[in-house]
Amino acid sequence: MSARKDRRLRGVAVAVAALALTAVAACGGTESTGATAAGGNGGPAEVRLGYFPNITHATALVGTEKGLFAKHLGSGTTLKTSTFNAGPAAIEAVFSGAVDATYVGPNPAINAWAKSKGEAIKIIAGAASGGVFLVVKPEIKSVADLKGKKIATPQLGNTQDVALRYWLDSQGVKTDTKGGGEVSIVPQENSQTIQTFATGDIDGAWVPEPFASRLITESGGKVLVDERDLWPDKQFVITHLIVRQEFAKEHPETVKKLVEAHVEANALIESDPAGAARTANAALEKLTGKPLKPEVLDAAFKNITFTNDPIASSLVGSADHAVKVGLLEPVDLNGIYDLKILNEVLAAKGRPSISDK
Repeated sequence: MSARKDRRLRGVAVAVAALALTAVAACGGTESTGATAAGGNGGPAEVRLGYFPNITHATALVGTEKGLFAKHLGSGTTLKTSTFNAGPAAIEAVFSGAVDATYVGPNPAINAWAKSKGEAIKIIAGAASGGVFLVVKPEIKSVADLKGKKIATPQLGNTQDVALRYWLDSQGVKTDTKGGGEVSIVPQENSQTIQTFATGDIDGAWVPEPFASRLITESGGKVLVDERDLWPDKQFVITHLIVRQEFAKEHPETVKKLVEAHVEANALIESDPAGAARTANAALEKLTGKPLKPEVLDAAFKNITFTNDPIASSLVGSADHAVKVGLLEPVDLNGIYDLKILNEVLAAKGRPSISDK
């Protein structure tokens, strides 16, 4: 690692705000907590996996709907899944032992690393890049028009919340964590944002897909900011896979099976995007009770790049942004990645390794 990057890592900050645990929607049975007993295949009897009902988590949606995780885990291990609205809630589930691994965004992963002094989690694979937008009412044409308006994010301190606050700060617009300032930031669940935007209770939202495309298609919103435009090469991590360190130490072979399923899911998405989109939509229908409209599904999938690369440089950038807006304090991120298993799986498939720099 270069001296410059090393200095940047030591200057990174992690949120000190408390993370609130939100309701967990359990899929496929009752969620259990605590240690898992050995299964018939020598692994744990149960693996608890978390993810969000978002298209940015299509790797998880496709992997579960196609049975890829269950296939790789084997008949001796049961897969239990839980869904979350935003990253802070998923991290609290990690801390409580309610999940063993979860798909999550960059800032909550940094938070978990810092709060546990590097002992709780490891990032073991990338999942997705892009697919995040600031969608606003048509009459809002510039950042100046946002003053006095209400803009939603999924949860205080989550990745989109940090991104919005940082962007507004870079534009000279002041905010605070209590909804005050020149622009009022309103943390709320993404499903609620669809309703409040339609009723005019909010004027816009910085949200991931498919919620961004739904705001546009269903309520006439327009894109004011495509977050890809704010990053080098238009690439930034929006979703990656993390694992509890305790679980990984106890069950390294099981973690490898999770990664194998993860890589297979991303390969399926790459080889058949249209089919993968339909699969993800079927999973969303089971989770939310309603499938996405074809035009929303198509737009959302086109706005996201699914990749095993966690785009490590953007993790540092996300942390820097959170420092700037006062949500993070300094922490050393050295060691947050463990891509050894991922690179073993990729090598077995004749694919190039991925760097954690």
